[in-house]
Amino acid sequence: MAASMRTLAAGFLSRLQAAAPLVRTLSISHPSAQKSPGSLWKLGRLNHVAIAVPDLEKAKSLYKEVLGAPVSETVPLPEHGVYTVFVELGNTKLELLHPLGDKSPVASFLQKNKAGGLHHVCIEVDNIAAAIADLKKKQIRVLSEEAQIGAHGKPVIFLHPKDCGGVLVELEEA
Repeated sequence: MAASMRTLAAGFLSRLQAAAPLVRTLSISHPSAQKSPGSLWKLGRLNHVAIAVPDLEKAKSLYKEVLGAPVSETVPLPEHGVYTVFVELGNTKLELLHPLGDKSPVASFLQKNKAGGLHHVCIEVDNIAAAIADLKKKQIRVLSEEAQIGAHGKPVIFLHPKDCGGVLVELEEA
């Protein structure tokens, strides 16, 4: 019985080890990835995941005091109607969002989601103007006519969630 279990475990382990390089190859984003044919822009790395929070100080404390992550100071962005805080994770960031005023898009999000939750994902692009033009041609709606300056001081645009599988997507020029 023990010998057959060892044989079974060894077989499983060898299949797992054989599959691991393939999984790593598929999951790694290569900086030298080619642009899609005819495209003037390239999708880059995940910049951050944004979480709307009803209590910004409590959320900051969770990531800083409990989990031990580096947490930025709170920065008001009146042009976007939010307070923002970035949590550094090494390979990416979390952006904590809290409403700045009643007309904030995050305020309406929190009215529907009292406990907060995933608000958007931000992906870098190498040429935001080309990305916007190309996506409009492909019938992907953008939430503003042109890019605005985002929390990192770089041009950003938001794509309509109904055109992106139910996810609000922010593109940021790298």
